[in-house]
Amino acid sequence: MYKAKERYNQLSTARSQFLDRAVECSELTLPHLIVDDLGVRPSKRKLTTPWQSVGSKAVVTLAAKLMLALLPPQTSFFKLQVRDDKLGEEIPAEIRSELDLSFAKMERMVMDKISASSDRVVVHQALKHLIVGGNALIFMGKEGLKNFPLNRYVVSRDGNGYVCEIVTKELINRKVLGIDLQPDPNRSMDMGSNHDEDAEVFTYVRRQDNGSWVWHQEVDDMIIPGSLSKAPADASPWLVLRMVSVDGEDYGRGRVEEFLGDLRSLEALSQALCEGSAAAAKVVFLVNPAASTKPQTIAKAGNGAIVQGRAEDVQVVQVGKTADFSTALQMAQQIERRIGEAFLLLNVRNSERTTAEEVRLTQMELESQLGGLFSLLTVEFLKPYLARTLLVMQRTRQLPKIPKDYVNPTIVAGVNALGRGQDREALTQFIGTIAQTLGPESLVKYIDPTEAIKRLAAAQGIDVLNLVKTPQQLQGDMQQQQQMGIQKSLVDQAGQMASAPLMDPTKNPQAQELAQQFQQQQQPPEQLDG
Repeated sequence: MYKAKERYNQLSTARSQFLDRAVECSELTLPHLIVDDLGVRPSKRKLTTPWQSVGSKAVVTLAAKLMLALLPPQTSFFKLQVRDDKLGEEIPAEIRSELDLSFAKMERMVMDKISASSDRVVVHQALKHLIVGGNALIFMGKEGLKNFPLNRYVVSRDGNGYVCEIVTKELINRKVLGIDLQPDPNRSMDMGSNHDEDAEVFTYVRRQDNGSWVWHQEVDDMIIPGSLSKAPADASPWLVLRMVSVDGEDYGRGRVEEFLGDLRSLEALSQALCEGSAAAAKVVFLVNPAASTKPQTIAKAGNGAIVQGRAEDVQVVQVGKTADFSTALQMAQQIERRIGEAFLLLNVRNSERTTAEEVRLTQMELESQLGGLFSLLTVEFLKPYLARTLLVMQRTRQLPKIPKDYVNPTIVAGVNALGRGQDREALTQFIGTIAQTLGPESLVKYIDPTEAIKRLAAAQGIDVLNLVKTPQQLQGDMQQQQQMGIQKSLVDQAGQMASAPLMDPTKNPQAQELAQQFQQQQQPPEQLDG
């Protein structure tokens, strides 16, 4: 078995060219994001500042849109549904609406847990690494997500592109580790106490023959006690992400790399324009040395002062590069426009509340503009992220056990659908089409209102308990209405009989006897039995 540090150094050779390109892309966008290989603390590094802010704005905007599309707020990015091959055979089709209501409740529980955690913050940081460097590593630990930049991990893949090994590298103070470790002999002795120096902690992750994952941590070529862990094949906490995958390469390519030429040109033009504008803004007066006008007089003269001299003795030096500045500015604006189109800067949301329709439009924009890039993230990030989240919540009894043989978790955060909100739109559109085509009366004839209400509630994520009447309650209300109608009819008939001349005692002596007979005949059966 390889030692973690040795394996890290071996795999670093294949990573070097990708890391160099990622560092260059970071210098033109977000200099603090990706630096050279981890050697010193981040506080001791010096970072350059770009001459333009277009690159940073482009990265932040695209990361925000990807974040909105992958983990949308106020809606679910996945859907639990019964497998089609099990529905109707082992599971009755009549209970589908009841199952959908239960699944919608479980989906809300998962989304509430994600909203209460810091997952979105870490994912947003990882998305910026993907856009700039093309690579990111997320570890789903017990305390939340952790993002590893490209300079802190190495990876190897097989011929099919599946991850085989992962080795991470971190700098942790030896006191924080809490165990007695030997000092690194390669470190200088004049940096203070050896036990106060930073230790290189390596985490070695590998996939076994059966597909499961095992990993451990090492310090000074020694395994840290209690660091050995494992995970099933379909729920690994290690998510190795790529922005653009290339066949045969262990690492991905970033979006910034595809437009690195434009960013370089914009950086050079921005520097030239800034320095040229500063030079042009400098005002220098030239005084003829043989003139009677004294330089001291001009230097000491205030605004609006009257001095003695001749105007032709004084000249102002100006930079005659206005035409060159104009050409450079036009070129810079053209490049900025191209970058804005590539990173979706032109359509920036300004709404106070994110709606499902806005999320759907954002997803369609990402899919159409980025050419399948969004679909790759749904496969490499959302599927393992959802699988791991469901596994952890079931182990901690925060979520009921989900039978994998019958229930299939489906990622719907793409152009195909948007959670159960798409089900709602499809259902309402279907009902509206029937009403427009066959007439409103066809809804009563062909559509079951109870089933339609349950499916709409499941699509909206609403709990119908004690909200929607049960079939028994509806039947009781119908019987009550029928009884009230019968009583009203009897009252009306009695009123008509009372106003008839036959029932007038002054005109008919037998009117009282007839009224008693009519009342007995018209009483409801339950009253007669009483």
